[in-house]
Amino acid sequence: MVSIRADVQLIRVGDESAVAAWLVSLTVDHLEDFRTIWKDRLRTSADADQYWDWEQKQRLYLGSGEGRYEGYAIECEEMTQGLMLLQIQGQRSQVEPTRPLVYILSLATAPWNRITAPDPNGFRAVGRVLLKFAQFRSEELGYGGLVGLHSLPNAEKFYRKMGMLEGGTDAAKENLTYFEWYRRRPSLLEEMGIEIESDE
Repeated sequence: MVSIRADVQLIRVGDESAVAAWLVSLTVDHLEDFRTIWKDRLRTSADADQYWDWEQKQRLYLGSGEGRYEGYAIECEEMTQGLMLLQIQGQRSQVEPTRPLVYILSLATAPWNRITAPDPNGFRAVGRVLLKFAQFRSEELGYGGLVGLHSLPNAEKFYRKMGMLEGGTDAAKENLTYFEWYRRRPSLLEEMGIEIESDE
């Protein structure tokens, strides 16, 4: 798996200040934060991901399929603020099925960072930073920035706001709505910077 540590910025809810954070490769320390801190907070929420088990996800995805999956976390103030699992091989665009994309298997922010339970000491921009990193990985892998995911109902508004195309509900994925960041592949002439004039 790619090992990364990138400087990012989050916004503190209480005073709108920018706070330094790090986007890093997923480790057992992040899963420990989930187990000992996130879980109790999620149990009392109405969020659809309250039953997600990131430890199990880590075993299923990162423990098998070498090179096919990647996991990332955002750290800030010595706490895990967000988690994301990617599938970087074996998924294709629903708009243009010949093109591969990065598929987001799971993305979650810590309970105190959510709009549904605002905390003045929580942070905004965690989900956006993770999503934009998935797009960055897609570009790095030569996929042209294509990213796909199936959204939980309470997150659909966020993905629309991020400019993702809505592909409708998917019966194979518990009727969750599919979203995709799609970019048309430039033609050879466009890549060379040649414009074609039209007579129209």
